[in-house]
Amino acid sequence: MKINEFIEKVKELGLETTDEKLKQLEIYANFLREYNEHTNLTAITNIKDIYLKHFYDSLTLTKVIDLNLCENLLDFGTGAGFPGMVIKIFFPSLKVTLLDSNNKKIKFLTELKNKIHVDNLELINTRVESFRNERLNYYDVVTARAVTNMPVLTELAMPLVKENKYFIAMKGSNTEEIDNSKNVISKMHGEIEEINTFLLSEETGMRNIIKVKKIKETTLSELRPYEKIIKKPY
Repeated sequence: MKINEFIEKVKELGLETTDEKLKQLEIYANFLREYNEHTNLTAITNIKDIYLKHFYDSLTLTKVIDLNLCENLLDFGTGAGFPGMVIKIFFPSLKVTLLDSNNKKIKFLTELKNKIHVDNLELINTRVESFRNERLNYYDVVTARAVTNMPVLTELAMPLVKENKYFIAMKGSNTEEIDNSKNVISKMHGEIEEINTFLLSEETGMRNIIKVKKIKETTLSELRPYEKIIKKPY
């Protein structure tokens, strides 16, 4: 994806690409490639692919929600900052938390944060299952991209979402995975409000964005240990 193609596709999402945002993305892409030479962050290192498969793909979250109406967002298993850091660039007033258990990735994001000068950005190095007690029923939006299978992902994410707010999973073309998560979505007080299916590109194939609304608060007693979540999914 060339820069002008990226700008046009972002406009189709209803988003504005300013010179400042484009400069931040340019710094992001170059620093990602540079850092990746000594620390494995991503297998995607071609500039055109970074803009399509990382930057644009991250922004497709806005197909299902208006982030201008949200106060805060958590992206867990964020890796090199996708989708959370890209969202932060386009929604500077949104309070964003990027969480990852890999300290090397949080170190990269800390350096990147200083390079592109963003505020209201929290970087946390821990596992999400250790984080749930601290931020129970806390976020307007919780999202994750390419982290784990949907049933496990749902049970980890939903406790962090406020009542009447959203867990948004960014997944590939596997609809069976979505079907297998319906029981855990119900158990975790959620209901699927929307599934947005679209073709990212001919090369990369289909995407599914699953928007789950939380209809009741989670209690501490409902939190299962990670070992049980993995061994016996709902």
